[in-house]
Amino acid sequence: MKYRQLGRTGVSISELIFGCGSQGGIMINAEPTEMETAVHRAIEAGVNWFDTAPQYGQGVSETNLGRILKDLAKKPFISTKVRLSSDNTDNIYGQIERALHESLERLQVDRIDLYQLHNGITMAGDEKSLSTVDVLGREGAFDAMEKLRNQGLFKFLGMTALGDTGLCRRVIESGRIDVAQVYFNMINPTASHPVPKSSFGQSVKKSSSGQDFTGLLDSCEEWNVGVIAIRTLAAGALANPDWPGTKSILTTDTTWEEDKRKAAAVMELCGDLYGTPAQTATKFALSFPAVSCVDFAVGNMTELEDTLAIGDDSKLPQDALEKLNALYESDFGKS
Repeated sequence: MKYRQLGRTGVSISELIFGCGSQGGIMINAEPTEMETAVHRAIEAGVNWFDTAPQYGQGVSETNLGRILKDLAKKPFISTKVRLSSDNTDNIYGQIERALHESLERLQVDRIDLYQLHNGITMAGDEKSLSTVDVLGREGAFDAMEKLRNQGLFKFLGMTALGDTGLCRRVIESGRIDVAQVYFNMINPTASHPVPKSSFGQSVKKSSSGQDFTGLLDSCEEWNVGVIAIRTLAAGALANPDWPGTKSILTTDTTWEEDKRKAAAVMELCGDLYGTPAQTATKFALSFPAVSCVDFAVGNMTELEDTLAIGDDSKLPQDALEKLNALYESDFGKS
């Protein structure tokens, strides 16, 4: 296992971190013995970070992770999240304080390493998102999280960089976060695209459908914010051509059918040259220096071993990246 610096945190994080969410779902749906085996196997392989959230199985993921980790003499790094109700922003501090203590109780720990805002960021806020005022403003989410951090309940503050890309960049560039979870994969690599220097460039439509995350990796790199790459398998579309997926779409201008079409083109291009489809997709994300680690999700031990088998061979060669970029520019063979 290789390790990278997680932004300005000073943490040397494993290139692969164990995602305990519904994508894959081993920490929610598997038998207790398989969960325990998976956690111990990941740690044995060098994985030193586990990421979860209250929304994963309505607390089940946190509870299962806490049950397994409580008996370890040396615990890995742990991160979890908070999603605020956008219908009630009058007492943001109270919401976050209550949610954090509930997470700590389920995880059976007194403190965690990283606490992340799980809402998207939009101009006005909606059912699952918050406005920048709700996040950055006086008595907003970050004010509340900073107060709780000062109490020693967690070390680092983070966010899930979803919603409006420009507003997410504004939050990153506020200097108030240490880590961002960024949507990044072979069928939507736009987070790695630089911001155009001219107004003409900003008006040019992207070559393929899918939400435009342009500039996110650059912003994180400029502000020394650690990047956890998420959805690197595109909800399973890049792992298995027959995988029906959860059809859980996190982004705008995206459909499951289009993701499947693009994934098929990627698989045809890469074949088994760089490993299994899941290994190839993971290596793609790790080929970018701004990415600190990949949050990988598995459903069983076979998928876990497949991911861990990447070992030290964790990047794609430059010619492969160039071919994948050309494929994106052709809208995955459509144009």
